[in-house]
Amino acid sequence: MRLEKRRPRAQLDRSEWVEAAIDVLAEQGVQGMRVEVLAKNFGVTKGSFYWHFKDRQDLFTAVLQTWRDGRIRDIDKQTVATPGSEREQLLHLIDVYGATRNRRGISIELAVREWARRDTEAASIVEEVDNWRLDCTRKLFVARGVSDDEAKSRSLLLYAYVFGRSLMACKNDDREISDGKRWIAELIVTQ
Repeated sequence: MRLEKRRPRAQLDRSEWVEAAIDVLAEQGVQGMRVEVLAKNFGVTKGSFYWHFKDRQDLFTAVLQTWRDGRIRDIDKQTVATPGSEREQLLHLIDVYGATRNRRGISIELAVREWARRDTEAASIVEEVDNWRLDCTRKLFVARGVSDDEAKSRSLLLYAYVFGRSLMACKNDDREISDGKRWIAELIVTQ
């Protein structure tokens, strides 16, 4: 993804600044989220930024909250997206997360996780999202009759698998890999 300079705007709102910061985060990491860069991309002065944010940390907090809220909304949507049994919902979840993923989404996820390695606020947000992910799938496993302890382990395995796969450069059209993915998914959800 390449950041493009945006045309000057008469008036920007806070959410536009946050979305622009997320774009920079995906491409350059947290160190790239500088007020000067964002203002230049919008074709406005830094004063416009300070109309909406107290300081750069205020922007960071808004970016993290936006990421958290979006992830939790998507997790909730994906864990109930398919009518049917909990097994079907779990397999659907693996399919959704295991499909060719949105490169921007992966870049943002990785950038936020890298940020969390050095920042306690980011680490807290990532932990909250991860706990939400694990708890939603844990509930599906428990509803299938799996013990709570095993459900927690299977939830962790599910996400370790889908996130690990998203980082690998495997061809999606390879028949053996497709068969292997199906076998792994079945192994994760079958009691």
